[in-house]
Amino acid sequence: MARRFIPLTEVSEILDISAAQAYALVRSGDLPAIKVGGRGQWRVETAELEQYIQRMYAETRDFVTTRADRPTDEA
Repeated sequence: MARRFIPLTEVSEILDISAAQAYALVRSGDLPAIKVGGRGQWRVETAELEQYIQRMYAETRDFVTTRADRPTDEA
């Protein structure tokens, strides 16, 4: 059975980013997470992580499409 929640360390591994970058995504609200336990450990729902990844794909597609319509400065 797949786990519903994962720690930020796993998020950073999955996205291949630093732990600080994963924490920044949570703090900014870009990646929803919850704090659990007495020490307030951050956990991200795997479904939320997948939605975040899909949003990033969509934003990247939009960026590439928008940039493709612009003339380049290349000679």
